[in-house]
Amino acid sequence: MAADAQAILSQLTIVRSEREARTADGALGETVRALKAYQQQRFSRTYADLLASSRYAAASRFFLDELYGPQDFSDRDAQFARVVPALVRLFPQELVETVAVLARLHALSESLDSTMGRHLLGRLIDRSTYIEAWQLTGRAEAREEQIRLTLAVGRDLDSLTRKPLLRTTLHLMRGPARAAGLPALQQFLETGFDTFKAMGGAEEFLAIVGTRERALAAALFERRTECTPEAAALGQLP
Repeated sequence: MAADAQAILSQLTIVRSEREARTADGALGETVRALKAYQQQRFSRTYADLLASSRYAAASRFFLDELYGPQDFSDRDAQFARVVPALVRLFPQELVETVAVLARLHALSESLDSTMGRHLLGRLIDRSTYIEAWQLTGRAEAREEQIRLTLAVGRDLDSLTRKPLLRTTLHLMRGPARAAGLPALQQFLETGFDTFKAMGGAEEFLAIVGTRERALAAALFERRTECTPEAAALGQLP
């Protein structure tokens, strides 16, 4: 099996393991769902200006729904796992690399959410308990990697929009992708491509996301209370 396929499958194994643990522990599953919903609310507050922007609203919504939301991505993940070899064979290498980054981000996010969920069991999720659970979870390097991978997915999608024939290739792949059991993945890639293409360059958008996410992470880890941009970032929390 190609190295790309093995890398994607290893990440999906992590995702499946996290999901199985939450299925076995119903309370944990409910808590993680509530945590994801809370984090989606936080994203909406952090990026309210971008969500209201004519240029950046669609990209912000894509991040909110596809990367930060509480939606159940089991179908998409199951498609990945079933047909990874076909994915690597059918999709252009640039798209395979984007999917590999997405799989790494997905696995890391699920792992962090499960750990956070265990610290939040039986508790109302609000600003105070969220901060406490974040700090108990720790893993500052993993949090930075999560931000880096999120931005990498955005940069990959932005780069793909500069390849004139790729949109046509994506369109032509609809039939083969459906036959191979990949409609959800196909839809994700098409939506991402069209969203970033319409934005007309993602550099400023991704810079804003990176700056705000890192400021919030610094405030959460360091318990900053002084009047700094990092401390002010805590005001984003619902």
